[in-house]
Amino acid sequence: MSESSDISEIRTAVRQLCAQYGEDYWLELDRTRGYPTEFVDELNRSGFLTVLIPEAYGGAGLGVYEASIIMEEVCRSGAHAGACHAQMYVMGSVLRHGSEAQKQQYLPKIAAGELRLQSFGVTEPTTGTDTTSLKTTARRDGDDYVINGQKVWISRIQHSDLMVLLARTTPKDQVKKKTDGLSAFLIHVGEAEGKGLEIRPIESMINHHSCELFFDDLRVPKDSLLGTEGAGFKVILDGMNAERILIAAECVGDGRYFIDKASHYAKERIVFDRPIGQNQGVQFPIARSYAEVEAAWLMVEKAARMFDAGEPCGAEANMAKMLASEASWRAGDVCMQTHGGFAFAKEYHIERKFRETRLYQIAPISTNLILSFIGEHVLGMPRSF
Repeated sequence: MSESSDISEIRTAVRQLCAQYGEDYWLELDRTRGYPTEFVDELNRSGFLTVLIPEAYGGAGLGVYEASIIMEEVCRSGAHAGACHAQMYVMGSVLRHGSEAQKQQYLPKIAAGELRLQSFGVTEPTTGTDTTSLKTTARRDGDDYVINGQKVWISRIQHSDLMVLLARTTPKDQVKKKTDGLSAFLIHVGEAEGKGLEIRPIESMINHHSCELFFDDLRVPKDSLLGTEGAGFKVILDGMNAERILIAAECVGDGRYFIDKASHYAKERIVFDRPIGQNQGVQFPIARSYAEVEAAWLMVEKAARMFDAGEPCGAEANMAKMLASEASWRAGDVCMQTHGGFAFAKEYHIERKFRETRLYQIAPISTNLILSFIGEHVLGMPRSF
């Protein structure tokens, strides 16, 4: 199916922007654990990170489908979209659940690139994806909430002005449903750090700028609350489908990157007086990966269009993320095998992308949890945990 001229224009524009930040740029950032400030600023100025913000608040007012195209192209270029993708989906928490005053205060500044909203504060060391069992609390005290607890694997927090934080405002044993009693807050990171918020970077396998957070009697004003008290799980859940669709699109971009690299090398690399791509043992795995990545993209498209139409798409978003993350990992493995020993040389850039794409079978939700969701909520089998 051919794409519309508008989508083709988006692809071309993103591709041209990314071409100014070649793979050596990302290699150096990976070596130094640096943040791509210039790249992110340019994406912002070009409007690509604010496409989901309505025109009334200064954005382009486009959908998750268009946003998926942008993220896919960023990753296919060899860039690491994990440095900036959350600007798209975290913003939805403010758009769908914020008061009009909050929308007017924050969305135009985010759209203009004056503020960055790039972090979800959900995951904790002892609860992981068991979100309803999180231990961080927010206690109302006059005109403030007092927050105590700990978060882990919170990405980009040192490069974000704002964070959406999930905390318990009513103990779990005092609510009818375990998803009740959780509240979402919009936190000013710069104002909070050193006044009840401590941020500690985590050294990890990839340059994802993840940190551990410690809250010790952090006071935030009551108007930091997003939505209504006790209904924060819905605030977070609404952003998760968009997150999974966009990350699935990034995995497709990674997969296409690997296939581009592998097929090009297979045509150019001569061994035993013939291109290695003439050998079925090299050619067929690349061809199979191509088919798998293209099939995953169809599920991404379906999920994105359902999201934009306002249709329930939890199953589709989860399946898109699972299929795309697995396809990109297999494509990466094929690309490594095609390049042989050269794949391990950093100057070829493949090993960095190989490490980066591996994350998405674990985050933001693991493959096993997606399978349990499908088993229970789509196929009607008994709950597996």
